[in-house]
Amino acid sequence: MSRIGKKPITIPAGVDVKLDGTLITVKGPKGTLSRDIHPNMKVEIDGNTITVSRPNDDKENRSLHGLTRTLIANMVTGVNECYKKELEINGVGYRAELKGKDLLLKIGYSHDVIMAAPEGIAIEVPNPNKVVISGPDKQKVGQFAANVREKRPPEPYKGKGIKYVDEFIRRKEGKAGKGK
Repeated sequence: MSRIGKKPITIPAGVDVKLDGTLITVKGPKGTLSRDIHPNMKVEIDGNTITVSRPNDDKENRSLHGLTRTLIANMVTGVNECYKKELEINGVGYRAELKGKDLLLKIGYSHDVIMAAPEGIAIEVPNPNKVVISGPDKQKVGQFAANVREKRPPEPYKGKGIKYVDEFIRRKEGKAGKGK
């Protein structure tokens, strides 16, 4: 039996969960999320707990069991308290600023890189070298943060580029550091 799949999900106060066939909708103080779940998975809502079960031990159902439970738990957590990713910009002259709802990046190219925020994602720039991306949908927040990082990934020699705050960049020695 799936250890993750059989754990019940506790619904916090202020969060409303509705199940309509295979569509689950979670509404909370930070927003509303809905998702289609696989028809093989059985989701039951009892008071303030959600349980996910599977019909049998087929390989597909075993793999969907934990996944479905985790996706629903992430939705419940996201509408109650937003997910957040923090990015750090390193490099001489590299900086970020907010232009309306768009993120403007000056990262060493001949042009400025402008990235529009997807629906439901909030961008903050507390200082020119830090970008904070937040929102209720964990997948959207992570994907947008990865797209921003992809514009100038950190390089291993000087560490210039865009990296996650908690990310560690392995540094390499240059040509001069080679032994004789």
